[in-house]
Amino acid sequence: MDLSLSTRTVGDRTVVEVGGEIDVYTALKLREQLVELVNDGSFHLVVDMERVDFLDSTGLGVLIGGLKRVRAHEGSLRLVCNQERILKIFRITGLTKVFPIHTSVEEAVAATD
Repeated sequence: MDLSLSTRTVGDRTVVEVGGEIDVYTALKLREQLVELVNDGSFHLVVDMERVDFLDSTGLGVLIGGLKRVRAHEGSLRLVCNQERILKIFRITGLTKVFPIHTSVEEAVAATD
């Protein structure tokens, strides 16, 4: 399965809508998108993962890399995820302590850093 990406601006946040599988074959596409956004000056990102079907360690690495990039500019990276099978990956790896995870884009955008 392929990875679909689209971006939009909501307030002062850039929302990256991700769909499909984030794995060793598709993670580079997400990485390139996050790098491009940061290079263009978007330092407050919301990654909407509601349509993600699968996430592996390569995908986790890309998200962590994105977080490091925005933090270097005093920014933030918030995740939107309400699928139990994806949330379980964040819990097992302890990344729920690293990423703010929200149940909706609206909630993530409204959250203060």
